[in-house]
Amino acid sequence: MSHRTLSAQGLVVGYERGRPVLDGAALTVPAGRRLALLGANGSGKTTLLRCLSGALKPTAGAVTVDGVPLEHSRRGLRAHRQEVQLVLQDPDDQLFSASVAQDVSFGPLNLGLAEQEVRDRVAEALTLLAVDSLAGRPTHQLSYGERKRVAIAGAVAMRPCVLLLDEPTAGLDPSAVAEALAALARLQQHDSTVVMSTHDVDLALRWADEVAVVVDRAVVQGAPEDVLGDDALLARARLGRPWALTLGARLRELGLLPRGILPRDAAALLAALPDRPRVRT
Repeated sequence: MSHRTLSAQGLVVGYERGRPVLDGAALTVPAGRRLALLGANGSGKTTLLRCLSGALKPTAGAVTVDGVPLEHSRRGLRAHRQEVQLVLQDPDDQLFSASVAQDVSFGPLNLGLAEQEVRDRVAEALTLLAVDSLAGRPTHQLSYGERKRVAIAGAVAMRPCVLLLDEPTAGLDPSAVAEALAALARLQQHDSTVVMSTHDVDLALRWADEVAVVVDRAVVQGAPEDVLGDDALLARARLGRPWALTLGARLRELGLLPRGILPRDAAALLAALPDRPRVRT
């Protein structure tokens, strides 16, 4: 895997005769970074991910990798999917082989790679997603969280530069969410750029290097504490303010936190608190 910059400029996407889902939307996925994509149901998050992956051709605008436009030809899409992989929200939309190893090997085999290269890629992907112990198990015998990680492993086996994950933590219990996030951390250490769509503003705040909110058929992108601290934007996007920013701001008003960037999760918040309360005189 190597770092590439995936971008979209001026995307216009509509279905049938209705109002466009996206209208002039622009997004830049910085190489080697973690980007959280947020928005209300029906805002266009999945549509944007499908455009970025090449699965959907916009009416107008362009998707580029390192400035080179995506061509919606068989050859162009084949090349693009070796750089960018999309994992859908429902793993059962992607898992169809008899066993985990067979499913993960599907993409590399379609590239025409040598048998040993395919074996190496499958082993690497299963290890990174911590599902190597499941290699011989039938996919229908996996838990929902395991199926999600196996679906991601199938994309990782293609060794893309950018992984697009549509709601990878949706429907998971807290333990499975922690396992999924640990797997994503290993992927970034392995030179993957990860884009994750989510409704969870608290998760986005603590996980992402940058966030992008799909609202009013466009995209607002920036630093997590700036974008997720913009109450007017969050109201337009029908999203709530992350609890860490709300609590941190109140603690700062009370003189318990110094001025500066607010903590983004519980551990950082606790670390920023003084050892003992200040005594007012």
